[in-house]
Amino acid sequence: MSARDDVLARVRAALGAPAPGPATGRATAGTVPRAYRERGDLTPGSPEAVEVLVDRLVDYRAHVHHAAGPADVATLVGDLLADATSVVVPAGLDEAWLGGLGDATAVVRDARDDPRTPDELDRTDAVVTAARVAIADTGTIVLDGEPDQGRRAVTLVPDVHVCVVRTDQVVQTVPEAVRLLAAHPERPQTWISGPSATSDIELSRVEGVHGPRTLHVVLVGA
Repeated sequence: MSARDDVLARVRAALGAPAPGPATGRATAGTVPRAYRERGDLTPGSPEAVEVLVDRLVDYRAHVHHAAGPADVATLVGDLLADATSVVVPAGLDEAWLGGLGDATAVVRDARDDPRTPDELDRTDAVVTAARVAIADTGTIVLDGEPDQGRRAVTLVPDVHVCVVRTDQVVQTVPEAVRLLAAHPERPQTWISGPSATSDIELSRVEGVHGPRTLHVVLVGA
């Protein structure tokens, strides 16, 4: 047995994976035991799950706002982006959410078949998107590129991100979110835990290095 075969055998033993078949050398069909927690104690979309999410988001220095419905979303978005001269939005975003923007704020549309360039995105002040799912335990919001969330670039370049999350999209654990996202594994995912930040240099926190400096999360009652 070569050193490589010995290492792979140890890995298989540690994972509980089946040994390779004699003909192809590949692992035969089997089930890897997964003992981790598959779901939390909190019901998805429940006030308790939302409360945990808010606690984590605030801890990450995100700004959390509550809206009862689309009309409140429009008002909040308008107030949050009152000083913005331009806002980029994905093509499938709910138009009602933009109703509170002032006439001085230009709305820039972005779509996969008509994308804005990095320079164009860099000249916009903010981006508004929806979300696919939010994870309470980790304070994470996941986007998967649907039309109301858009391309990854639109949420990475502008300095301010306003993300609208329905409360019924809030789950407690990562496995619950992964199971939901697995329905469309081909979609590009962006996992967001607070505004972009790094402490690489002398452990000093610097925000806005790898993405938006400011994250506003608007939670909408389902």
